[in-house]
Amino acid sequence: SRTGTIHYHDVRIAQHHVATLKTHEQEVCGLKWSLDGRYLASGGNDNLVCLWHISNSLSHEARPINTLREHCSAVKAIAWCPWQSNLLATGGGSADCNIKFWDVYSGQLIQSHDTKPQISSLLWSKAYRELISSHGFDQNQLSIWRYSDMSKVCDLKGHQDRVLMMSMSPDEETVASSVVDETLHLCNCFALD
Repeated sequence: SRTGTIHYHDVRIAQHHVATLKTHEQEVCGLKWSLDGRYLASGGNDNLVCLWHISNSLSHEARPINTLREHCSAVKAIAWCPWQSNLLATGGGSADCNIKFWDVYSGQLIQSHDTKPQISSLLWSKAYRELISSHGFDQNQLSIWRYSDMSKVCDLKGHQDRVLMMSMSPDEETVASSVVDETLHLCNCFALD
């Protein structure tokens, strides 16, 4: 919420409000579950990334297991690596413009890469072991990067305005990007043979 609070609901049970997660001091603008469902990463306008361990014994007023403080702008872009469960990628806003890679178990920053424009969304390609980032001011593009050297594969341009979010198709070949001007772009980024 705008107050920095995350309300965790398990709709499979009658008393579905399981916990209130509170550490962010400003609006929460990014949430992403780990692929195994054991961890939740949250990003906020307070420049923080919080890591939450989700278990059956989660207390109603839970605290994060790690708070990552290396970004200097809002963190909306969050993506868990599909082949390495302890690796998290996060992207900072316009005063930061860095993709940061974290070891979630230790909370250590592994690597940081300046992309120049703000980062609004991140996705991993398992087949190619690459990362795609979406950008706003002033590039309005998608960029594909090789992990782990962060060499740029290509830029995908053609968005007329700031890219807000991306989503990958179930076959992991096509990326859909939504834009401020209410358009949706589809790009076959990771064709599989």
